[in-house]
Amino acid sequence: MSRTLYVGLMSGTSVDAIDTAIVHCSGGEISLVATREPPIPADVRGRIAQLSHPGDNEIERLGTLDRELGQLFADATLETVSIAGLTPADITAIGSHGQTVRHRPPSGSQADCKNFTLQIGDPNTIAEGTGITTVADFRRRDMAAGGQGAPLAPAFHAAAFAKTGVNRAIVNIGGLANATLLAGQQLLEGFDTGPGNTLLDLWARCHHPSWQYDLDGNWAASGAINGALLANLLQHPYLEKQGPRSTGKEEFNLSWLDSCLAEHPPLAPCDVQATLLEYTAITIARGLDNCDLNLNEVYACGGGVHNTALLQRLRHHLEPAALETTITLGIDPDWVEATAFAWLACQTLAGMNGNAPAVTGALGPRVLGGVFAGARSV
Repeated sequence: MSRTLYVGLMSGTSVDAIDTAIVHCSGGEISLVATREPPIPADVRGRIAQLSHPGDNEIERLGTLDRELGQLFADATLETVSIAGLTPADITAIGSHGQTVRHRPPSGSQADCKNFTLQIGDPNTIAEGTGITTVADFRRRDMAAGGQGAPLAPAFHAAAFAKTGVNRAIVNIGGLANATLLAGQQLLEGFDTGPGNTLLDLWARCHHPSWQYDLDGNWAASGAINGALLANLLQHPYLEKQGPRSTGKEEFNLSWLDSCLAEHPPLAPCDVQATLLEYTAITIARGLDNCDLNLNEVYACGGGVHNTALLQRLRHHLEPAALETTITLGIDPDWVEATAFAWLACQTLAGMNGNAPAVTGALGPRVLGGVFAGARSV
């Protein structure tokens, strides 16, 4: 078999599953071969959530969880490879994003040693457990070079989705949302727009503990947008930033939301959800509106594409630009990010840059990630 198959592993801020994609990368051709989405056990999700905020005994908890997640990523890879009728020897490498537990990007144009980003899911454990060379720790080299360390997907979006003569935006709606601006074949800009699913999911779980999310946005659609709360949420300082920028759940979380709610009379929970959905749609649309690009097309990917109410509001705010999902461009919207990290592994092994300085603000192009050799005896 031609050695062009890579595995991409992605676990995002929702921490619900390990997106596992086998991807064909060769000569500019990028295509999905097989996918799987094994769930992350509830107790592991809980420990990741706890580790995402300062607490006691952090080093011990981090070290244990790092190894445990590495094994879960290895198991997800082997299961996907087996179900696809392949063997580990058929896979050139794994590109593992890991699980972000902290993201502290620079607030200015240059990073220093106070800025850091940390993803866990030990690549040594992945390489040892699968026998497949593993590329991981993609974000920290970009940050060391003065960048935000995120978003990294725009370079992949340009490789996979750019089209001569067409101005496009690719919007990934994961826990956070990010946008990529493509002027024909040129990658102009990319940035986090603010929250994607994270506030909606957190608020839904608070009031419906058996839910993982608000299915189709139906709960939000049952409520009414509160203009005063919406105006308050739109005052978040991150939304005023321009140029290379990234954010995380360190800024958009329940504590911040509670502080905003405390400034208003009590609201029905469904009205808060409706307002959060409108807030998410507006922040994505404003991010695109503030760019110097007359957009012809906008394509969405990520878990947020399944929130019917959110896409309806986003379409409204983006008019007259048309909004579709990346399935129109040939890649299922659920698998764009996992595919991106398979592509990044391919870039790294080829000695090619994986970041886009116009997006992250890094001093220049950099080969990203560390390479952990596999043991082909597996």
